[in-house]
Amino acid sequence: MKEQVEEVLTGIKPILQMDGGDVELVEVTADKVVRIRLTGACHGCPMSTITLRMVIEQELKGRLAILLLFNTIC
Repeated sequence: MKEQVEEVLTGIKPILQMDGGDVELVEVTADKVVRIRLTGACHGCPMSTITLRMVIEQELKGRLAILLLFNTIC
């Protein structure tokens, strides 16, 4: 499952990196919960919630049918 999530995130990364941001996979739990971290310009950005919900979460749910939790680590 972790490899599949990484593959999806790899496809999203160039979009975020164009604006100075990025996303990294923190973990995939046994319950199929994905924890990610938005970094760079995405960390703390007022639009990060929209990026998370409308881009990352939709792509992961659409391609892998998994639950997504968002955690930021400063």
